[in-house]
Amino acid sequence: MVGFLTVTGNENCVVFTVEEMMPHVQHLNGAVTKNLFLKDKKKKSLWLVSVRHDRQVNLNDLAKKLGVGSGNLRFADEAAMLEKLKVGQGCATALALFCDKDQSIKFVLDNDLTTGGHERVYFHPMTNAATMGIKPDDLMRFLKETGHEPILYSFE
Repeated sequence: MVGFLTVTGNENCVVFTVEEMMPHVQHLNGAVTKNLFLKDKKKKSLWLVSVRHDRQVNLNDLAKKLGVGSGNLRFADEAAMLEKLKVGQGCATALALFCDKDQSIKFVLDNDLTTGGHERVYFHPMTNAATMGIKPDDLMRFLKETGHEPILYSFE
């Protein structure tokens, strides 16, 4: 069984950036995530990247490491996010991967989120008015159930 913990759930507290969210979740024991929904310019592939909130993401370096080619990863538009993940801007999350029924989104996961000793990893539960924590092992189980084998990447 996957163990979830709802942390915040205030419809008056909608956030669109990690910076807006942090005052509400800084007391939590675990890793808060930021999530980037990207597209590959040449192949038109879609990527979801979940990384610890305080990590820097260099899209050129990431593109090279993933074999996409430098300069070829960019932010996907909201229409693609709505179509594939059923969420809008500010709500992209690994938890929405269950909506990607054809497993067309490639998922990149910050290795620290699974091996960093975090009690829980925190994501939006498909709304940016709440945050949910999940144990790293349960996250991996969830991803497996959705058919999304994560590409583990070190953002250190």
